Amino acid sequence: MKICLYGAGSIGGIIGAHLARVKGIEVSLIARGAHLAAIRKNGLRLVSPTEDFTVRVAATDNPAELGPQDVVFITLKTHQYLAALDSIVPLLGPETALIPPTTGAPYWFFHKLNGAFEGSRLKRMDPGGRQWSLFGPARALGCAYWAGGVVPAPGVAKLENEVCYLPLGEPDGSASGRVTRLSAAMTEAGLKAPVKSDIRAEIWTKMINSLTWNPIAVLTQANNGGIGKSAGAVEIARRMMVEAEAVAATFGATLATPMEKRIEFTVGLTDHKMSMLTDLEAGKPLEIAALADSIADLSELAKVPTPTIDMMLALLKLRATSSPSTA
Repeated sequence: MKICLYGAGSIGGIIGAHLARVKGIEVSLIARGAHLAAIRKNGLRLVSPTEDFTVRVAATDNPAELGPQDVVFITLKTHQYLAALDSIVPLLGPETALIPPTTGAPYWFFHKLNGAFEGSRLKRMDPGGRQWSLFGPARALGCAYWAGGVVPAPGVAKLENEVCYLPLGEPDGSASGRVTRLSAAMTEAGLKAPVKSDIRAEIWTKMINSLTWNPIAVLTQANNGGIGKSAGAVEIARRMMVEAEAVAATFGATLATPMEKRIEFTVGLTDHKMSMLTDLEAGKPLEIAALADSIADLSELAKVPTPTIDMMLALLKLRATSSPSTA
């Protein structure tokens, strides 16, 4: 099986390094700059709470060198992904499975969804329907990325805690051959990647988590434990979740884990920092558009207002533009 990680940052590095240890899996990475140079020279190093190892993988900044793959994970930030659509095409053969980012709702979100919204398009998340027409929804698979990672040095991916949960699923909920094979490979690699019959529920859960906690973390510059100590901050999170879940319910979504358990889990990771806060501290652009555009598309389709979310995102955008390092 040929698997490409388009984007060799923390998530791409974590998945790629694990898969590279599995016999019969040919892993390749799309990377650039110093990170690419380090991977080519020294291999890809993975550091986690339980292990530290280095693997040799094919790495390039030119996808055309690799040719069609069996599976392509797009592990870029959403704004990077939308700028790279044409360069993904050489990796796609007739049967290639594509796993786009799921920070927000992916372009295929309403493909094969039973009910009145089946086939609906996301005009902000997929401007002009370009992904839908360029890739087609039929090749898409879903994956929710529950893993806190960083790139502490070129050529290194670090999993910061033991949480690494990567559920997979087909848009139609079937246990297809391609998704079961991928799940088996990832499981053999030491990753927790079960096949889910309702992958949208997993994506909703992760999306709502990101939508809720990232703005609070950036605005307060607090880690999860610090947020958890503020009853007011937790109440804002709860109100945002209620609004987002009302949108989700319109599309028939059910979230497997109750809200209060999700809140307890997040603030219980006391030393963890939300990814957007980590980006802020590193002077990187904040991935605001994927969250804001996604909830705007979905709430508009659902005709469900999200006033608390809208307020928090407005403040988050102002925070980003007022900081020279993140503008």
